[in-house]
Amino acid sequence: MSAEVEFAPSGFSAAEPPPRPAGNIAATALRFGSLIAFAAILIIFSLTAPYFLSIGNIGNVLGQSAISGVLAIGLTIVLIAGGSNVVTGGIDLSLAANMGLSAAVYASLTQLGYGDATAIAGAMLTGALIGTVNAVAVVYAGIVPLLATLAVMNVVAGLELVLTGNTVLPASTPFLSALSASDAFGIPVLAYVLLGFTAITTAIVQYTPLGLRLYAVGEFPDAAHAAGLPLRRLLAGAFVASGVSGGIAGILSVSYLSGSTTGAGEMLLPVVVTALLGSVFSRRLVPTVTGTLLSTLLVGFLVNGFQLLNISSTLVSGVQGVLILIVVSATTLLRRQEA
Repeated sequence: MSAEVEFAPSGFSAAEPPPRPAGNIAATALRFGSLIAFAAILIIFSLTAPYFLSIGNIGNVLGQSAISGVLAIGLTIVLIAGGSNVVTGGIDLSLAANMGLSAAVYASLTQLGYGDATAIAGAMLTGALIGTVNAVAVVYAGIVPLLATLAVMNVVAGLELVLTGNTVLPASTPFLSALSASDAFGIPVLAYVLLGFTAITTAIVQYTPLGLRLYAVGEFPDAAHAAGLPLRRLLAGAFVASGVSGGIAGILSVSYLSGSTTGAGEMLLPVVVTALLGSVFSRRLVPTVTGTLLSTLLVGFLVNGFQLLNISSTLVSGVQGVLILIVVSATTLLRRQEA
């Protein structure tokens, strides 16, 4: 059973009053409009940009989207468990800085002569520790998630500067070389990592009792509490999972850039926008892992198409801004109609 089910506030019963027709029409238009827009982008670029829909280019887009995709999926878990209000609910602004510090830890350990296994463990533990700090600040100290994760972001960014001296730390190991390689069809290994990570996360978040509980906690916290669900533990676990995603992204970043990076913070806004846009690919306009993957690929294909046509890819930021404004406005109106 998918996690995209309706939870009734009185104990998660499937019975509920039918939604208003106007809300249904608007939701359907928004959902299918996003899919139609995605298809239109693919068609337009396939007709105007050479080799746009070739296997190699599609693999390139997947590979280039792997880092941002993993980060956005990590943020999606927090959005699901924390609720749609990004101020008082689910948000993790430390993810990009988390990736930067995790990458720096990985590169530093390899430079000190440690093997890939130790470096991987170091990066993953770094990400998990940052997620744990967020969980403690939000869940147990009661700090608003927006402020808590913003503070953690600044601390983590400062630690990265101290560790790297604001320079790039090069790293080269057999494992990193394997991650940055391509298969016989020219598809990057990072593309398979993104698809594999998405498949595993989707299976856990959208098709298990744990995933259903995360959705219940985020959408109907009062009903979830009445049903005896451990709200604080589930939300804390979501922040830790997000932190681990940052650690994984850090490893992928080292592989992609052959070292650490000093510009990790620049990825924060695109990642937040991508995660929020993912809801338009959901049947109920809620965050989903598969929706976030589609949102990531939408942005990836936009950037790739602009590059093939020699158009400045900075225009993508403007397109993202317009899309997120439309999505937030439309979903807000729909929820008011349903209230």
